[in-house]
Amino acid sequence: MSVNGISEMNQYLTFKLDEEVFALDIGKVREVLDYTTVTKVPQTPEFMRGVINLRGNVVPVMDMRLKFGMTLTDKTVNTCVIITEVNVDNETTILGAMADSVQEVLDLEPDQIEPPPRIGTKLNTDFIRGMGKQGEQFIMILDIDKVFSSDELTALHGFGGESSQEKPEMRKAA
Repeated sequence: MSVNGISEMNQYLTFKLDEEVFALDIGKVREVLDYTTVTKVPQTPEFMRGVINLRGNVVPVMDMRLKFGMTLTDKTVNTCVIITEVNVDNETTILGAMADSVQEVLDLEPDQIEPPPRIGTKLNTDFIRGMGKQGEQFIMILDIDKVFSSDELTALHGFGGESSQEKPEMRKAA
């Protein structure tokens, strides 16, 4: 049983948060950076670690562990920032997602992806696009456009979460 909207083999960037493996559609990933100094912005949500300078552009950095209710991400030699495109309300925002480590780019066939688990009506799992399987390991495939609410992303526009339409130099190289 495959997931709606996933009808052909797709590539996913896999990464770890704590002991769990997550994945993002490779089409949403611009690049992966080594962890660098993050400038804290006052009065922002706890999961927003701050901003970084990416080739002259201010990019907000989110701690994915905190966003998902885990403990703060510790800086290690493997800690990285995944620069990704997030679409909300027909606008593309560039942001960094902190992860414990990046694993690999993985090809998954539709039959290797199950629908997200139904965990009752009170828990929102809309941000999980599906559950990939590689051997005996489950991989939570995220819908990065649904991880952050439109209110959270709208708040980013005040200090660097500009859309890629406003910053042509941030567009993907062909």
